[in-house]
Amino acid sequence: MIRNNSQRWGSISIGLHWLTALLIIGLSIVGLVMTELPNSPLKMQVYALHKSFGLTVLALTLLRLAWRFIAGAPADLPGSQLQTLAAKIVHGLMYFLLLAMPLSGWLFNSAAGFPLRWFNLVQLPKLFIGYNPVLKDLAHDLHESGFYLLAALLLVHAGAALFHHYVLKDDALKRMTGKMP
Repeated sequence: MIRNNSQRWGSISIGLHWLTALLIIGLSIVGLVMTELPNSPLKMQVYALHKSFGLTVLALTLLRLAWRFIAGAPADLPGSQLQTLAAKIVHGLMYFLLLAMPLSGWLFNSAAGFPLRWFNLVQLPKLFIGYNPVLKDLAHDLHESGFYLLAALLLVHAGAALFHHYVLKDDALKRMTGKMP
């Protein structure tokens, strides 16, 4: 099933979800270690790939939001209003951060005066012209703080999925793995 229905997510939504998850895990690991690399051509390549994959997450998130608008979403699972509200808040914050993180990285890169090329194929415009150390530091702080908030939300998200699967024994996790009949 390609499209979402009232009971489960379709294959496009599932694929975009798990591709984004894999990219975020990879970006997180690389982001935590790349600053410790010695200055070298390898470090520049790692940074360039981090930026390119971050921009890919931005594009995938915009695609996910557009697809959700077109294809809709499954109905909320039965549960308390508090659970439903918490799920909506966590999902909303994650979507916000999946947009804000790449944009703050792009702003950091622009304020630092560096060019930005997506996989060395497409030159992206600067969000700010010229070197601006104050804006650079602000964008860096937003990017770093956003990472830690996103990491916390992803742990809550994964924990809630496992709680639904193993404790509540409902279909929350199955709906996003495609394991429903």
